[in-house]
Amino acid sequence: MKLYYPSNHYNASYRGQVFPLLKAFIKNNDFTDMQRVLLYGISERDFEMVDTMDTADIVVLPMSWNYYVRTKQMDLAYTLIQEAKKLDKKVWSINTGDFGVKIPYFRNLLVYRQSGYVSNKQLGHKGFPSIIEDYLHKHQIGDRYLDSVYGTLPIVGFCGQTNSSKLDAFKEMIKQVLRNLGSRIGLRNLEPQKISATSFLRANLLKKLESNKAIDSRFIKRKHYRAGVTKNKETHISTKEFYCNMLMSQYVLCVRGAGNFSVRFYETLMMGRIPLYVHTDGYLPLNDIIDWKNHVVWVDYKDRHRIADILLEFHSKLDQEKMQVLFENNRRLWKENLTLSGFFKMQKIKM
Repeated sequence: MKLYYPSNHYNASYRGQVFPLLKAFIKNNDFTDMQRVLLYGISERDFEMVDTMDTADIVVLPMSWNYYVRTKQMDLAYTLIQEAKKLDKKVWSINTGDFGVKIPYFRNLLVYRQSGYVSNKQLGHKGFPSIIEDYLHKHQIGDRYLDSVYGTLPIVGFCGQTNSSKLDAFKEMIKQVLRNLGSRIGLRNLEPQKISATSFLRANLLKKLESNKAIDSRFIKRKHYRAGVTKNKETHISTKEFYCNMLMSQYVLCVRGAGNFSVRFYETLMMGRIPLYVHTDGYLPLNDIIDWKNHVVWVDYKDRHRIADILLEFHSKLDQEKMQVLFENNRRLWKENLTLSGFFKMQKIKM
């Protein structure tokens, strides 16, 4: 597949806002394709960068929409989309962050995103996975992730921030109301959000699971995100505790955070575990080809009070063999479809 992007859009000071696929290609001149394959799983044989728009299969907006808003360069993005439209070219772009920024509709524009609400029915908006490191491969765990033994009690894990304070929940919702008001009167470019207190929601869901004696609950509750760690996160003991908690579990509670998506959802699949997924109207990637209900315990938000019963019913239909097959299928799903290379190779196949 041939891709074109205007190099003059790129701003090295905002490297984190580069379109994800382009991070594998916007490198120093001495960066080799072998290094690209090792780091990103992508080769220049898979995606060829071309110098002119008319020779490309896809035009890529190099920076996130959040970047163009922050740097007041929306017109630069609009111009590229209009030029691509004249050549009948599709444009790939990404809307990042917990809330996403407001974007006008263009018929030739595809917007990848993690946050947002499916019920808003924004044409051209598609789910995008959180791109994460392969913990099992990095730590040479291999097939040992399959060692979990099936029993009548499902083992549910969670390691993360919760807050059962109703006062803090009220404060969080007031902040959301004010952000939404700013968005609606034009003071903010962020998309309006549904009003919810996410740490309180997690605390309530964990309480419902803990109170059911038919469930083996293994929860590590934090007062702060990532236990308050801001430096050397990957080597901190809290990160090891996070992944060890997953390995000791069969199911992992996955519910939205500040933004309407869950990074934990993809971490759970990567670890070969089963997400206990609370669906809050969020985007999931590749939902046109992946039947997500074959990979997760699906709990619609309106049924959240029944989360324990839904889990127990799901678990009762498994045995040791079926559980291990599901572990393997989830791990494979992540590797083949939800890594940077896997996701964009799927986009290539769908073209």
